[in-house]
Amino acid sequence: MHLTTTQWLICFVAALGFAFDIYVLLVLPLIVQPALTELGGLKPGTPEFNYWVGNLFYIPAMVGGFFGLVGGYVTDLIGRQKVLVFSILLYAFAALASGFATSLPMLLFLRCLCFIGVCVEFVAAVAWLAEMFSDPKQRESILGYTQAFSSLGGLMVAGTNAFAVKYATMLPAIYGGHSHWRYTLISGVIPAIPLIILRPFLPESPVWKEKKRLGTLKRASIGEIFAPQYLKTTVVTTIIFACGYGAAFGAIQHLPRIVPGIAEVTSLAPPARLQTINLVQTFQEIGGLVGRVALAFLAIRIVSRRLLLRVFQIPGLFIVPLVFFFPAKDDLGLLKIGVFLAGLMTVAQFSFWGNYLPRMFPTYLRGTGESFAANVGGRMIGTSAALLTTNLANVMPGGSAPHKLANAAAAVALGVYTIGLIASFWLPEPPKEDLPE
Repeated sequence: MHLTTTQWLICFVAALGFAFDIYVLLVLPLIVQPALTELGGLKPGTPEFNYWVGNLFYIPAMVGGFFGLVGGYVTDLIGRQKVLVFSILLYAFAALASGFATSLPMLLFLRCLCFIGVCVEFVAAVAWLAEMFSDPKQRESILGYTQAFSSLGGLMVAGTNAFAVKYATMLPAIYGGHSHWRYTLISGVIPAIPLIILRPFLPESPVWKEKKRLGTLKRASIGEIFAPQYLKTTVVTTIIFACGYGAAFGAIQHLPRIVPGIAEVTSLAPPARLQTINLVQTFQEIGGLVGRVALAFLAIRIVSRRLLLRVFQIPGLFIVPLVFFFPAKDDLGLLKIGVFLAGLMTVAQFSFWGNYLPRMFPTYLRGTGESFAANVGGRMIGTSAALLTTNLANVMPGGSAPHKLANAAAAVALGVYTIGLIASFWLPEPPKEDLPE
């Protein structure tokens, strides 16, 4: 694939943004328990603890989803590149500040700012990339492979957290202590450094810029994505997007609190236990990376978008719930294999939307249409599964708190995978390979 220097730069910045999007999101499952213990004095497994876990998962997603929807509209209004740069800087510096939180409300507020940046960045980056590459096959490959860096972000955060756990005492003290969760959060500032340097060299989308120059760029309207020609696409993509995020937030992201319930993990000393949790998270992230690469490979080889999506939905319907019903409770070795497959089937679906949505909306509505599916469907509705799971865990059978949580995660995963697969039968096929004007 021949790319110019500018195109390589564009791919680098987009990949960096995608990587740290997920980095910032996936840091929470790794740090939520020590953060709640230190800032709130809360005991794992108690209703109060589960209440705050649910809030930290769901409220930032709701806030981010709302502002992400506004950000999609602004992306269509003032340009992709400006919004992309601002959103990355917002979540990077909010991540830095969150490492210095002194209370749970302060941590919650800063997590909301992180989510706003992440939600806006995804929409701006996908629209920007789609419009920078006119050749359909090249565009599909670029979108697929740059999004694969999202899973690299997951691996990076697991590695960073493992480093922080091991070397926390060697790092500068924060408020007189060496809490590893603070250093892990602070590391989210990393993408701001190269972005500040590269900002002057990043071009605006030529498609959007030319229409703006000629005065032919129609004004975006959120209401228009519900017009008859877009209604089915808007509704169905929102439902399936929500189900994908429901599987991630309602099941997979709870693994760091489920793994300690396995007997061979319970018996470990605290540092070894944390390392084991990071290892399981790493298996899941490697699975996600393989899934995203597989999606990028298959996207230019499978014409039907419905079939492409079901390649991951159908196996996931069986694999993900079973992983939480069985090995998540008592078999660490089998759990590693299971979460690898669960990550593969679930995370690949996130990359699917980056390839699919730009082909369903015209230039002036592209950011708005993508944003509604991603932010209302994924961030606002889908992430509510985290709240559902933490509340179900209070009434589920299972004995120990981790086992109750595993049963709740399995039930939620089964539900959202079933709904997503059923909804896929109504998913519209893109009318053509080229982007709509």
